[in-house]
Amino acid sequence: MPKGARAALLAILAAALYAINIPLSKLLLERGLTAPTMLAALLYLGAGAGLGGYGLLERRLHRGPAPEPLTRRELPYTVAMVALDIAAPILLMLGVARCNAANASLLNNFEIVATSLIALAVFREAISRRLWLAIGLVTAASVILSFEGGGAFEFSAGSLLVLGACVCWGFENNCTRMLSGKSSTQIVIIKGCFSGLGSLIVALVLGEPFPALPWLMAALALGFVAYGLSIKCYIMAQKDLGAAKTSAFYAVAPFLGVAFGMALLGERPGPQFWAALVIMAVSTVLMVRDSI
Repeated sequence: MPKGARAALLAILAAALYAINIPLSKLLLERGLTAPTMLAALLYLGAGAGLGGYGLLERRLHRGPAPEPLTRRELPYTVAMVALDIAAPILLMLGVARCNAANASLLNNFEIVATSLIALAVFREAISRRLWLAIGLVTAASVILSFEGGGAFEFSAGSLLVLGACVCWGFENNCTRMLSGKSSTQIVIIKGCFSGLGSLIVALVLGEPFPALPWLMAALALGFVAYGLSIKCYIMAQKDLGAAKTSAFYAVAPFLGVAFGMALLGERPGPQFWAALVIMAVSTVLMVRDSI
């Protein structure tokens, strides 16, 4: 299989694995089974611990040259990646707790806007006219989703928190892009363990308790799949596609998240949501066509 096609499949798989995150996290938060910052911590700790076990298995089964480990040279990008991965999931979980899962899932597409603009401004990645149009459409749809219902001309706090998470992940995606030639398993272990511990400290300072053991294990397992395996696939895709194009393929995640949210939570969004969904769908087609 050509490298580009394999990378595209990895990016889509990453999106599918991540798509279960918001609906299942919303379920845990809605039922009071855990608190937002504690859940953010457990998701990343699950990713780090799960990929730690995966890494041991990978080393035993691996044939051929081992992937390059991270070195001191990559330290600034690694530190920035960890710090941003503490802030982003906390903002996301606080946002998910305050708005419905369908809106939060769809707003996640703003991460593509942030990633692409930062890739242009900082790393000089090219952005085509088609991608500029897609970015404009995603931004317009995000504004529509961010307004409170009932005719109130004010922004939803939950939506703004989700958008804040997307901006953090936009910076983080570009930092991770600078590490994508290294061991993807090692990167996810560092992300999971250090970002998870940072979020855990914040949760304990805020006085959030640990959930009951069954829900603690459920959150760790969700983190392993939705963050750990998803991020590993994402990093492997970035190596051949670059940050902006990988984010474009990853754009299917919000639509899958919307479907899961409706199925699991019985959500029935209003006209505002469906208008934004159509705009997001058009922008996603533009982004994927631009990346092929």
